Formats: sequence, C-alpha cells, structure tokens
Amino acid sequence: LSGVAFPGEKEVQEWEKEQEEARRRDHRRIGTDQELFFFNDVSPGSCFFLPKGAHIYNTLTDFIKSEYRRRGFSEVVTPTLYSTALWERSGHWEHYSQNMFTVTTEGSQRYALKPMNCPAHCVMFEQRVRSWRELPLRWADFGALHRNELSGALGGLTRVRRFCQDDAHIFCTPEQLEQEIVSCLEFTRSVYRVFGFSFHCLLSTRPTPCLGEPEQWDDAEQQLERGLQQFGERWELNPGDGAFYGPKIDVQIRDALGRQHQCATIQLDFQLPIRFQLQYVGVHRCTTAAVILCFVSRPLWLSPAQISVIPVGGSSEAYSRQVVQRFQEAGFMVDLNDNAGATLNKKIRWAQLAQYNYIFVVGDKERDGSSVSVRSRGGKQLGRRPMEEVLKELMKLRDSRSNDEDF
Repeated sequence: LSGVAFPGEKEVQEWEKEQEEARRRDHRRIGTDQELFFFNDVSPGSCFFLPKGAHIYNTLTDFIKSEYRRRGFSEVVTPTLYSTALWERSGHWEHYSQNMFTVTTEGSQRYALKPMNCPAHCVMFEQRVRSWRELPLRWADFGALHRNELSGALGGLTRVRRFCQDDAHIFCTPEQLEQEIVSCLEFTRSVYRVFGFSFHCLLSTRPTPCLGEPEQWDDAEQQLERGLQQFGERWELNPGDGAFYGPKIDVQIRDALGRQHQCATIQLDFQLPIRFQLQYVGVHRCTTAAVILCFVSRPLWLSPAQISVIPVGGSSEAYSRQVVQRFQEAGFMVDLNDNAGATLNKKIRWAQLAQYNYIFVVGDKERDGSSVSVRSRGGKQLGRRPMEEVLKELMKLRDSRSNDEDF
C-alpha cells in the first residue's frame, strides 16, 4: 500500500486541484473528445491522426520546417529500412538491437527499421569527398522512426513506437563549433517563445568513464560553456552527465501545469565521426575529422533505454533475470546484458554509450540481499540498495516526470 501525506489542509486542497487540472488537461481524453487522434490494437503504439489532428500536426511541422530553412538547414529524406550492417558499424546493433524492429528477406538478409537518424546522415556525408568550403553542413530529417517499446510502457503520445523526431545534425569544423552552438540555442529560444515555454539550460560534462582524449573533452566543454555565456540565458553546471562520447547542453522546460521536462538536447558526438571516418579536405588540402553537433528534441519519458542489468558471475544470472522481470512488470524499459565475452567495465561503458538512465550491477552479494548496486547515467555510484526500495523510488521519478537522477 502507498499513500500521500501533507502538512496541512491547504496543501491537500492544492494537490487535489493539481490532480483535477491534470485530468482535465489529459491529452488522451482531449484527443478523443475533440476527434484529433486515437490508437488501435492493429498497430500498437502508433497514432492515427484524424483530419483535425492532422491539421495541427501538419501546421506544427510546416512551422518548424520554415524555422529550419531560415537558419540555413537543408531538409533531407532518408530510408526507413537498413541492413543490420549499418547498425553494426555505428555500434547500435550491439547494445540497441532489442529495441529495433527487424525483418528478414529472401537470402536471410536482415534489416531493421531505423530508431534514429544519425547513422543515415553519416552515410550521406561520406557519399563523396567534402571540402571545408561546404561546412557547416546542416541537415534536418523528419522521417518516421520506430522503437520497439514494451506494450506495458505505451501511454498515449508520450510513449509510442512510431514517431517523427524533430532531429538535425550539423557537420562542422572545430573552429565553427562555438557559433553553431549559439545558433542552436537561439533557435531553441525562438521556438519555445512561440508556445510560451520558460526554460533553462544544463551543461552536462564528461562522465566517468568516457571515450576520447582529455584535451578533446576540455576543449569541447569550454566551447559549450562559452556558447552558453554568449547566449545569455540562465544555465547550470551538470557535472558528469554528458554522453559517453561527448558533452551536451540539455534544455529543460515547464509545461502548463508547472511540471519540468527535458526536451531539446544540443550534443557533441565524437564517436560517430570516428566509426565512419568522416573527414573533409581542409584549406591546405589535408584531411581533417569532422565534428557532429546533434540537435534533438525528445522528452525524458520517451527514453527507450531506462535500465541496464549487468550480472557479475554465472551464479548471479538467474537473480539478474528476476530483477529484469520485476522492473519490466512495473513498466520500465529494462535490458539484460549477459554477454559472457565482455568484461564488466566494457558492459558498463556500452550501457553509458547507449544512454541508459541507470545501470544495475548484480553479483552474489546483491543476490543474497535481494538488492542491486546502482549507477546513474553519468557514472555516479548510488550504492547497493534493496531492489524493492529502488523500484519504488524510480517509479516516483518516472511518474512525476522528474529530471533528478539521485534518489
């Protein structure tokens, strides 16, 4: 059993008012009442937009496309289905394949529907030799993405299997990076103002462990910080919460009910240019590695990688599967990393690369104590805790749409 307690009657009334307001503004009820959209079991997690809903959808799409064009972005159109060879090359297949829809064609060739646009844009960049004169190269993509979310985790438009992500990638030189960052921040501000959103920024720095040289990280973080200072809006330092392959700026907004959500992300990607050997011919005819700046809008609750469970030793594998099942039953996106050929450190690194919010390490001590050892996405160790306690706390964070990682 669970309950909610308040200091006094005033707080009770405020809470009840908030709950009623949340029910009144529930987008699923509004979508049905106003005949905007609906869902059907013939395609779980994929929305059917009725004429009125399609009008709103297309109006918003036209608006954001016009804003991209004003800022020098070119729209590209990329395939939806790719050979798994692409996902192996990008690194997604090893740690993300369970979240992808796959098909097998004649000749046993395997393909997968794309869950993100990054590898496709890398293929487009490497299609021919690029010159420094072409950079920065700004590409926006509005293609449909598919992610194999668990059926129990689906919830209206906030957790779906098919969606179009407002997603762009900028290929630029290191010297161009700071100005591109400022331009992305100004882009974000101008769009949020149209909808009346207030926001603030977080500078998420290098996690431990991370890929790349320390000097590369120092330079990238300094450029992000200079961009934020030049931007002039409120920002805070968020140490250790960068991606495994590069630092980022997370933009947090407040909705009509005052709830805080992480939406836009401006992220530096060091690793895809390395994996795809993306280069351009410089001023003096030398070839230089490009930098990718990924500009994405995605609410926190759409995360397809919430928990990675890593067993330590064969005797703990059965218990680790119990942990996975327990959290899946509660609606979390949980994956078991039971790759016997990988070391513990490698499993943790891949979990961080895949941006799992939490990593559970499970060994004999955890099995004997019905507990899990928890690490946050940024590499912070939250310690060994009872499994049921962790489940309860993570449900609070998820259901309240909190951006906190500590609990």
